[in-house]
Amino acid sequence: MILTINGNPLDVELLGDDPDAPLLIAHHGAPGLGSKGEPQTAFGPLSDLFRVLVFDARGSGKSGDQGPFTHEQWVADVDALREWAGAETFVMAGGSYGGFIAMEYAIAHPDRLRALVLRDTSADHEHNDLAIANARSSDRVDIDEEMLMRMMEGRIRDNEDFRNSWRELLPLYSFTFDPALVEERVNSTEYHYATHNAAFSQNLHHYDVKPMLPGITCPTLVTVGRTDWITPVSCSERIAELIPDSQLVIFEQSGHSPPSDEPELFQQTVRDFLKTHAL
Repeated sequence: MILTINGNPLDVELLGDDPDAPLLIAHHGAPGLGSKGEPQTAFGPLSDLFRVLVFDARGSGKSGDQGPFTHEQWVADVDALREWAGAETFVMAGGSYGGFIAMEYAIAHPDRLRALVLRDTSADHEHNDLAIANARSSDRVDIDEEMLMRMMEGRIRDNEDFRNSWRELLPLYSFTFDPALVEERVNSTEYHYATHNAAFSQNLHHYDVKPMLPGITCPTLVTVGRTDWITPVSCSERIAELIPDSQLVIFEQSGHSPPSDEPELFQQTVRDFLKTHAL
């Protein structure tokens, strides 16, 4: 369905048949590239326990492009979706850049969360330098240095440039490289280059939630793939060190997306955690 949230149309899907089940809102990563398909794969199977709300964030997927494309606005959109769904408290989940928004939400609205689930994310912008070094050293791609820096610094020219850059970097993401899947993902992606540029050229320069993480008191699960190139294991280790009593799980046969690389183990890990801490 298309909902107007804070003045912008969002493509939203609410999964689950029990109207009285607790709410879980999952935020996708890759602003300008991501969509609700990613969190639907990761958290949709939990719809037997929760009402699972997935959506294309402002400036991504099939949602509208009205700015601003800021963390504050994306957090406000999450809270408006919570209110629309009629939930006082809920589980917040976020992967990659969506993890940034999930942590920012937990900091801004600590009393709203039953639990927090983070996947392959970072508490500050320093992961960008690690990602650039990993891309340069990878034997999967013959990296175009100028393209890499335009992508990582938010200087993409247009949607065609965004599409070509995404195609070049996609081989880095999965644990096992399948060239056939690259073109399939390229062709199935909606491109919003202005959203990406805002996120990487403006937001990331100011992003550092490390000082606030010790104040997060809800149960927190931190997950990461062992060979994640863009938000490496060290980033998740730092988050788990800073959030009190959080649980860190490293998926040894995964890259940037354990829900895709090790789906059964990821599903069981998240399900067990939420059954214990959020139901």
